[in-house]
This record gives sequence, C-alpha cells and structure tokens, in this order.
Amino acid sequence: MRIHPIDLVIVLSYLLAVTALGMHFRRKQQDARDYFLGGRTAPWWALAFSIVATETSTLTIIGTPAISYAGNLTFLQLVFGYLLGRVLIVLLLLPGYFRGEFFTAYALIEKRFGEKMRAVAAGTFLITRALAEGVRVSAIALVISVVLGTSEKFAVVLVIALTILYTLEGGMKAVIWTDVAQLLLYLTGSAVTLFVLLHRIPGGWSEVTQVAAAAGHKLQVLDFSFAWSTKYTFWSGLIGGAFLTMASHGTDQTIVQRLLAARSERDSRRALLTSGVIVLIQFTVFLLIGVLLFVLAQHAPLLAAGERADRILPLFLVREMPPGLAGLLLASIIAVAMSNASGSLNSLAASSVLDFSRLRGKSADSASFLKLSRRMTLAWGLVLMAFGLKKWGPLLEAGLTIASLPFGSLLGLFLLGTLDRGANARGALIGMFAGLAGILCVSRFTAVAFTWYVMIGAGITFAIGSIISRIKTRAEASPQ
Repeated sequence: MRIHPIDLVIVLSYLLAVTALGMHFRRKQQDARDYFLGGRTAPWWALAFSIVATETSTLTIIGTPAISYAGNLTFLQLVFGYLLGRVLIVLLLLPGYFRGEFFTAYALIEKRFGEKMRAVAAGTFLITRALAEGVRVSAIALVISVVLGTSEKFAVVLVIALTILYTLEGGMKAVIWTDVAQLLLYLTGSAVTLFVLLHRIPGGWSEVTQVAAAAGHKLQVLDFSFAWSTKYTFWSGLIGGAFLTMASHGTDQTIVQRLLAARSERDSRRALLTSGVIVLIQFTVFLLIGVLLFVLAQHAPLLAAGERADRILPLFLVREMPPGLAGLLLASIIAVAMSNASGSLNSLAASSVLDFSRLRGKSADSASFLKLSRRMTLAWGLVLMAFGLKKWGPLLEAGLTIASLPFGSLLGLFLLGTLDRGANARGALIGMFAGLAGILCVSRFTAVAFTWYVMIGAGITFAIGSIISRIKTRAEASPQ
C-alpha cells in the first residue's frame, strides 16, 4: 500500500533537508579532531540527545511495539539495567578516557596492554558494529517497502547513500546536530502516535485496561521469577541490561566517541546520565504503543494471518493516520535509521584509521589524513549497505543478540585493564578468546537467554585473563 502524495512529499523533503543540514558542517574541518570529535565544542545536552539517537534505531521503533503487541511490558526491566549500567560506566570507565587525548576507546587499551591488544579490541568492535548495524539498516527496508511499495534493495540504497553523503562531508559535528534534530522529530512522532491510538480506541484507556486484563498480563512490567532461559525478568533485565550497557556505552566506539567529544569529563558524565532518563521515557512510550495497537486490533485487525508483528506500526501509520501527519511520523522513523547509521559510519571510520598502526602512522593533523578518514567513511558505508540487504530474523532481538555475543569479551577486557593491576597483555588476549568461545558455546548449546550473554562473556574473560596473567608472572619470577 502506497502512502498519500502529501506524505510522500514530506518524507522526501525530510531526506533532502537532513542531508543538506549534515553537509553544512563540512566547513572549518581541518584535522581528525574536527572530523571525529567535532572539535569538542558540542554542549552536553546535545551529546545526550546524540547518544540516545545513536542507540535507538528503526528496529527499536518498530521492534519494541512489536514485543509488547505480542507479549507485555516486561522488556522495560531491561531498560532499568540500562540506567544502572550508565552509573557503573561513570564510576569505572569514564575517568580513564579523560586521562589523555584519546580519539577512540581503544587508545585506552593500548595504554594498558600495548598496541596489539588495541588492534584486537578495535577489530572486535569493527566486526560487531558492522553486523549489528546491518540488522538495523535492514529494518529501514521493511518500513520503506510498506510505505512506498518499492523493493527493499532500493530502500536500503537510497537511505544509506544519503547518510553516507552528509556523514562523509560533515563528520562528527554533522552527526551530533542531525542526531538532535532527528531525536526531537521521532520523539514527537512517537508521542503523537500514542495519543492518536488512544483516541482511536473506543472507550479510551478504560478499554485498554479491560482488554489487557482479559488478555492476561498485558500490562505486566515486573517479573521477579528467575530462569536463565527467560529473556525479560527483573534479574536478567537489571543485571544483564547493566552489563550490556557497560559494553555498548563504555567500550563501543560508537557511543564512546560521543563521550570523548564532550568539553570535559563533567559534561560527558551529564550527557551519559541524562541520556538514560530519555531512554527510559522513550521505551515506555514505544511499549505502550504496542499495547494500544493490540487493543485496537481487537476492534479492527491490522495484521493478516501469519504476518510478522514487526509490520504492525508501519501498517498502522500508513492505513490509519491522516495525510500530512502520517508523512511526519514516517519521516521520524526514517530519521532514526539515518541517525544511527551516520553515527556508526563515523565511529567505524575513526577506529579504522586511528586504531591500526599501519594507518595511523600518518599525522592526524594533516589534510591527507582527513582525506583518508573520508575515504574510510565511504568504504564502511558500502559495507553497511551490503549487510543491510541480508535477511535477518525478528529485528530487535536479532540486533541485541548479535551485539551481545562479542560484547562480553570486549567489556571483560576493559574491566581487566581497569580493575586488575596485575593483568598483562597475554592474559588479556587469552581471556578475550576464552570469553568469546564460552559465550558462543552458551548460545549454541544451552537455552540461556541473550540478556545474560554479556555478563557471562565478561566474567569468563576477566577470570581467565586474571588467572593467565598471574601464571605467566610466576613463571617469569621463578629461577631459570
């Protein structure tokens, strides 16, 4: 089903406008500091918005309502862990990033374990981010195919090509300020969707509570049971979510790059903690939208038999929203995709040219280094485009699962370097491989939910890395 011509004009106008805004920031770029950190001039509140826009993707916008549409509100317990994880980052990891002039998270690893471990950590990030972003990019194809009736390939190529253009030209400053605009757009769109849905349901909120009660625990938020195989309980959410956030926001270059772009450690801390409050609000809204869609579907079915739940929100926007408003809301979903992809492109390029000795041998202050950075942005854009054309499973959980597999070993490496003064490079490397192997075995041969993956991987990495480091130390200390 194609959308109204007015909505089509709004969506296309948005795509062109945000691309032009991003390209505007090409001016005054002189070196890698400007391109990758925006000259460290952005205010803390803009960085908070940028962090939220970066961790939110199209698969979050369409995947979160799908979870509550098919289930309940217990996913919110994972968000509680997101808040705890931010506090732990402020206490454990953030101070280390401001003890030097760092452009990437993995410069801290080099300072602690040497150049080779920096390359290993950066390589883990590059593979993880590219795969996870590929899932997110594929989500936009789902939306565009519903909206415009085009092929998924065309949707991916169009959106990523425009994102490459403004990221390539504008660098981190363009990423941050387009993130701010896009965050405001999609939060407004989400709030409007919530109120329109409530208005469309006969009987309003009282009808929602009655239908939800009849359907079981539709409005349930907390589940204090404990089972390793259950994805969303209070314990897996709080503990697993905290470890996941420590990894994604404390070791992943995509978010750490924004923390490093702050004017000071204090501003970085304020940006990170404020982003947690915004994330809690937005996930609450997304999950409530899913419940309201479920109630509305009892009166007027939206999905055909066997149709995937991820399509529920795009279908509602196309079919039920009045012309003009539907275009704004669809543009807000596309905004999330472009915002997320632009941040990933810039951070992938930053890690590629700054974390590997063969590339960073050139002066970061030179014009040629800036050109190299732009070429690397283009190269990663093509990689994301290719991954975006791949078919994935349920979108939100697929993205979280892919990220959770290697994140544990990466977080374990950072905790080993921060908390264990006796750890060395050999122990850290073996620990990382053990952590990754361990979590791959857990995911393959057990029913443990993905929400526990990061904690398990980090624990194995830290324990093995610490033990191996001490075995080596004793061997070296023994007489020959």
